[in-house]
Amino acid sequence: MLLVLGGVVVALLVRLFVLDSFFIPSESMENTLLIDDRVIVNRLTGDIDRGEVVVFHGWDGTPTIKRVIGIGGDHVKCCDAQNRITVNGVPLDEESYLNPDDFPSQEKFDVTVPEGRLWLMGDHRAASEDSRAYMKNGFHGTIATGDVIGRAFALYWPFSRISTLPVPETFAKIR
Repeated sequence: MLLVLGGVVVALLVRLFVLDSFFIPSESMENTLLIDDRVIVNRLTGDIDRGEVVVFHGWDGTPTIKRVIGIGGDHVKCCDAQNRITVNGVPLDEESYLNPDDFPSQEKFDVTVPEGRLWLMGDHRAASEDSRAYMKNGFHGTIATGDVIGRAFALYWPFSRISTLPVPETFAKIR
């Protein structure tokens, strides 16, 4: 009995402080994540980096999931002559995650991300209300790193789509 109770307490502590589950409510992250997919979120992420998929308290306060494109100090711009988003002058090759029916962005923007903040975009840009939609707020569409709930690192439901959510290679080139 004591062993079972101990197991339940450990499971609750892990659920409260380390891992969480999040369901995908919209098409804004397609085709990476589909409506009603479920992901596992690591609440103990440490520093958030470019390319990670994160769950955060959105601009309206509700839990939201998007990909980090820029971190504090980054210069994020749309678009270069080849219609690519650039971060610190480095063009992103977004083919591995961008919805195949989308452009990198139909809206032009040129933002320097304030320290302690993140520039976030959905993978289905035409269906994503992301940093671009809030550029006129006091923080140019960015969210505070403190608003991040955690990093989504695995898709676990439906079982037919189980996979990890790695950082795309294109982000390794950015300094």
